[in-house]
Amino acid sequence: METRLCASGCLIISDKKMSKIPDFLKVGDKVAIVCPASFIRGSIDVGLKTLEGWGLEVVVGETVSTSYHQFAGQDSLRAADLQWALDDPSIKAVFAARGGYGCVRIVDEIDFSNFEKHPKWLVGFSDITVLHSHIQRNFKVATIHGQMPKSFETGTEASLETLKNALFGHNMDFAYEQTLFPNRAGKGEGKLVGGNLAILLSVLASDSDVNYKNKILFIEDVGEAYYSIDRMLWALKRAGKLKKLSGLIVGGFSAMKDNDPAFGQSVEEIVWDKVKEYDFPVAFAYPAGHIDDNHALVLGRKVELKTTANAVQLTYL
Repeated sequence: METRLCASGCLIISDKKMSKIPDFLKVGDKVAIVCPASFIRGSIDVGLKTLEGWGLEVVVGETVSTSYHQFAGQDSLRAADLQWALDDPSIKAVFAARGGYGCVRIVDEIDFSNFEKHPKWLVGFSDITVLHSHIQRNFKVATIHGQMPKSFETGTEASLETLKNALFGHNMDFAYEQTLFPNRAGKGEGKLVGGNLAILLSVLASDSDVNYKNKILFIEDVGEAYYSIDRMLWALKRAGKLKKLSGLIVGGFSAMKDNDPAFGQSVEEIVWDKVKEYDFPVAFAYPAGHIDDNHALVLGRKVELKTTANAVQLTYL
């Protein structure tokens, strides 16, 4: 295995199983905020002040203050704004201000060639899963699933600290205990992939569909019906995605909806039904997703997942 530096100083490991890791941030670095999906309701002042408090210089893209129907500007504007942030060599990290819907409409218009040569951190969750998945599939550059400037105002101190740690290269290992639903005990290693379950389904069989084989998959969602979660997981299972995993991390499934009569299963039971025949570790109740305590995860990094019935240890390798 050969390790070398790219032109911008990022770490590149020649082993095809490894990802390119962008330069970690340092005080004084410039970062950009753009809106590749829905427009912002309210302000991102808390996000701006937080990032500036971390010693970063923040520049704001045009899409942060524009709207077109539900989007942060027309597709062409959102694509151009994201393209600018990815290509500008002075910008060391790109934050999506919020999610919503819209990334799938522009992802094929983005030229990632310069980003691939000179990687930088891309941060976001929810609809930003489109970009995470596309980058993991095609360019193998590590990205961050974590709080966005709009969610900083409600985010817990712990969640923001994990985001800062991810960006500045501090320890990201995390352990917790939970009694919500028994984990499947075991140990697995692989690249960490995933994000919002509905978005993962929306890119299934496309050029943005992640390779699930030997991966540690993280899933979360918000505002879905229980039957919808069941249907989406059946789709992944029938597509042969779940049987190839090295591990599964189940994050927050918040604001769930039920029918009358009720679906009859919890999210945990729905998940377990789809994976109980396999033998990889399964971790429930991971604090990440559409929740205030949305801990950052570095997608594309190789991790080790160790579980007992009630304890989880995620270690970055």
